[in-house]
Amino acid sequence: MSDRRRWIGERVPRIEDARLLTGRAPFVDDWEPPGTLHVAFVRSNLPHAKILDIDTAAAAAHPGVAAIYTAEDLGALCCPGPVLVPPPPIEGAIFHARTPLPLAREIVRHQGEPLAMIVADSRYIAEDAAALVSVDLDALDAVVDLSTALNEGAPLVHSDLGSNLAAHVRQTKGDYEAAKSAADRVVARRFRYDRGVAAAIENRGVLAEWDARADRLRVWDTTQAPIPIRAAIASTLGLSEAQVRVIAPFIGGGFGPKVMFYAEEILIPWVAMQLGRPVKWIEDRYENFFATTQEREQLHESELALTEDGRILGVRDHFLHDSGAYDPYGLTVPINSQCTLLGPYRIPNYESEFRVVFTNKPMVTPVRGAGRQHGVFVMERLLDIAAKELGLDRLDIRAKNLLDPDEFPHNHEIIYQDSAPLTYDSGNYAPALAEAARLIGYHDFENERRAAAADGKRIGLGIVNYVEGTGIGPYEGARITVEPSGKVRAATGVGTQGQGHFTAFAQVVAEAVGVNPADVRIVTGDTSEFHWGTGTFASRGAVVAGNAFGAAAQAVREKILAHASEALEVSEEDLELVDGTARVRGAPDVSIALGELARRANPLRGAVKPGTEPGLEATSYFGPERGTTANGVHALIVAVDPETAMVDILRYVVVHDCGTVINPMIVEGQIHGGVALGIGNAFYEELTFDEFGGTTNASFMDYLLPTATDVPAIETAHMVTPSPLNPMGTKGVGEAGAIPVAAAFVQAVEDALREVAPTLELVDIPLSPGRLFEALQDAGEEA
Repeated sequence: MSDRRRWIGERVPRIEDARLLTGRAPFVDDWEPPGTLHVAFVRSNLPHAKILDIDTAAAAAHPGVAAIYTAEDLGALCCPGPVLVPPPPIEGAIFHARTPLPLAREIVRHQGEPLAMIVADSRYIAEDAAALVSVDLDALDAVVDLSTALNEGAPLVHSDLGSNLAAHVRQTKGDYEAAKSAADRVVARRFRYDRGVAAAIENRGVLAEWDARADRLRVWDTTQAPIPIRAAIASTLGLSEAQVRVIAPFIGGGFGPKVMFYAEEILIPWVAMQLGRPVKWIEDRYENFFATTQEREQLHESELALTEDGRILGVRDHFLHDSGAYDPYGLTVPINSQCTLLGPYRIPNYESEFRVVFTNKPMVTPVRGAGRQHGVFVMERLLDIAAKELGLDRLDIRAKNLLDPDEFPHNHEIIYQDSAPLTYDSGNYAPALAEAARLIGYHDFENERRAAAADGKRIGLGIVNYVEGTGIGPYEGARITVEPSGKVRAATGVGTQGQGHFTAFAQVVAEAVGVNPADVRIVTGDTSEFHWGTGTFASRGAVVAGNAFGAAAQAVREKILAHASEALEVSEEDLELVDGTARVRGAPDVSIALGELARRANPLRGAVKPGTEPGLEATSYFGPERGTTANGVHALIVAVDPETAMVDILRYVVVHDCGTVINPMIVEGQIHGGVALGIGNAFYEELTFDEFGGTTNASFMDYLLPTATDVPAIETAHMVTPSPLNPMGTKGVGEAGAIPVAAAFVQAVEDALREVAPTLELVDIPLSPGRLFEALQDAGEEA
């Protein structure tokens, strides 16, 4: 190992950025084969209605229209889609699977559900023709309010079920009732976390081209899971997987919704095969507010049982989760909420029960954080309130309940989304909390507060813990090839949406085979390049695909050493791999280039040793026994104007532990992006619906997103507790920046206003300037 140049852990500049910044990185909409037709969808403007008639005659007669399809035209294709992620086997769980049709038939169940598909020579023509389609809908009462959706007599989203219950899950450990009886204090509150969109900079898009002569289908797709999409398209259209090539090129943000399998991903390829021409659909921003899945309304009734000195005895959390009109992604989001609530704390007794509810709103699937935000918000808010009621320091109440390093692995005795028991593999929580407190100046903050008050400013501090389940299976793979040029080609099935995969994976490969990361060409998201895998989600790329690359790179290294040993007539132990060569230690002039070894490893003539494999190539797979657990602490200081309810974030600190850090700069970038999204969730972003279930702010003029002026400079520090579950010791980091922001934000705002509004208690997210203004007025009336 001593010969290796250490690339893992280095701040290597992102290899992919040159292509992105110069406009050479291809996105789906950059492709348009000759003769491409374009699609526009006619979508329902009502959230719940009977379909009486869809008249397409005028649209079909419009010049430039190639075809129009409704549900009646789809034949066997018009059937409900699959449940992509079946629920884990939790004893007593109830799950009613309901998935949408490609085009709605008989009933519309949410605004924006597709009714008809227009195919035309251009998108302009398709949109004009869509406006000519006459749709006759008979409005039905809509299920809009999550809190009343299960009431007797409520309208039904799916009439065959008899209620709007989509799922019911109860998980427990210990005996919460006994813990409550023994408690000195029980804190009980109701929390609400509302709905928002992912708002990726690139909307979804699909382009399909059928080659009848080759009998092959090529699909470009903005998907986070190209290999599962290939399998779904092939099985639905009656093709072999070898006939279908799915390409997920550069993607302008995924954040979870693009891991879904949508109707457009089967309709566009099907139409391309029907018409024998390339067909493209690019989602517009207005469509995105309905056609792409969302997250994340929940209502929680929660209790925390404690001793007088703040030791946690138990937690009870019962909540409702809004699934929207369908539940194609199983129970991933509410189970994440259920499991992440436990945080880094020692909680001997836990009772958690949730009901998933159908409503007449767009579908809910994971968005960055995927339900973990809710659990962290509930737990951290309960601790804040308990600290106030018990007269304890909010840092101390957290510190005394943290799990110790000798308590790992720690089995929480409930089932996680990966169907395995929720077991934390490793962690060292107390130093992370102490470091965040030091960096934010927690112990000197009262002096800072007094100085600010003298200038007429009201400032507050928030500090919260979190854990993040990451790196779940089942597996990913990687293939590495040393080419005769001396360059290294490395392929995997995961797609990339801006995470820095091209750089991080190249660092893993480069360290093992002795080249510069710039000489490693990473290929992702193309099913013709790598055939097996699951996708990019759940903060798993560096953990699962990264360790597959590590294993394949080690296998290639061993082949290099074996061939170099023979070529240079020295033992493998005397060799080192440096700068693209294999050379003798202490005699660097006695060397051979990797490209030359690659050529020799693939001879055109002559005999080879029995059992010899051609080439310097290896393919490996990695599947963890369960997910790894990352953790961290967020701390921030805010300034609040009590008259306008405007909040300024003055400082933001993140101390994060994602195990072995492959590239600190990339980790920091992931954290920064997550914090920006978290700030939006905490204070700006909220989808609003009218009483009929229609979205009232489906544009960026009305749906507030944080801008560069709203996101502060973010200070980061890395702790390293390697995971024992994989050879590299890595844990995920993709969602960590977003998960605890709301909890830290409202704690800081409350802290800033403690003198002007001592009874203020913030239990709803997003907070929003308007909601904070109303809360301040209510607190003033109570005072």
